[in-house]
Amino acid sequence: MKAYFTRAYTISASHRLHTGALSAEKNLTVFGKCNNPHGHGHNYRIEVTVGGEIDPATGMVINMATLDAAVSKTVIARFDHMNLNLDPLFAEKVSTTENLCIAIFNLLRTALKPAILEKIRIEETENNFFEYSES
Repeated sequence: MKAYFTRAYTISASHRLHTGALSAEKNLTVFGKCNNPHGHGHNYRIEVTVGGEIDPATGMVINMATLDAAVSKTVIARFDHMNLNLDPLFAEKVSTTENLCIAIFNLLRTALKPAILEKIRIEETENNFFEYSES
């Protein structure tokens, strides 16, 4: 039997959507106001979903304190109140929320064992949601 547990976290971070692969004009066309040279920020709501067998002793897929500690150390400490463009993970990638989902997934996947990281979902604005999973 497999069960799922999702917990939400919030970070505030800034970024500029820009790539050296495009001209300044093309970057502005593709990314619009998100290409502002001074960047812009979001209050990201990050949902982490883990799945796995329910531990017969605890009745849980993962202990909430274990999940909180892993997310705090791996995600919040790294990205909260930071400029995403300055993080080495985005040295060769545009700091889109799609790429942020993948980065967070890859950072957390081993930190949560034996539970299995199922999905990362990020709410960037009230209208924009992004998800990443490997299934």
